[in-house]
Amino acid sequence: MSAPPPSAQRAPIVPERVRRIDGQSFAFLPHRFLRQGFFASLDADELSLYVMLLLAADRFGVSFYHYDSICSITRLTLDRYLQARNSLIEKDLIAFDGSRFQVLSLPASPRLPNPRALQTDDDFEAEDPATARQLIQRSLASRRSSR
Repeated sequence: MSAPPPSAQRAPIVPERVRRIDGQSFAFLPHRFLRQGFFASLDADELSLYVMLLLAADRFGVSFYHYDSICSITRLTLDRYLQARNSLIEKDLIAFDGSRFQVLSLPASPRLPNPRALQTDDDFEAEDPATARQLIQRSLASRRSSR
């Protein structure tokens, strides 16, 4: 069985429902957002906020939504919104001047957060798999010996 011609593979499934801008607001995601790892670099809250800001933006990427409206639309708590907003700023995907957002052109590559150094016993217990494994093994061993 041979593959269909390339034009058949790209034909819309529902031709009468092909998307158009038609004078409405302007929003798009460049394909490299997916292809070059930007999508994968965002957690669910960051992605929700980013897409909402894309949809709200004008042709320059600027929008004026207030945090209470954003939280209502995205269903994020204020703390989760602040964390997502600050992370998108750190990842160089948006700018914020206190009243306006701008969705920026994509940087050359996704910026992943630098993992913070583990320093305290609590840090190692919470974040280091080897330490967690050791604690579990000790706990199981102490249970066995107390039987």
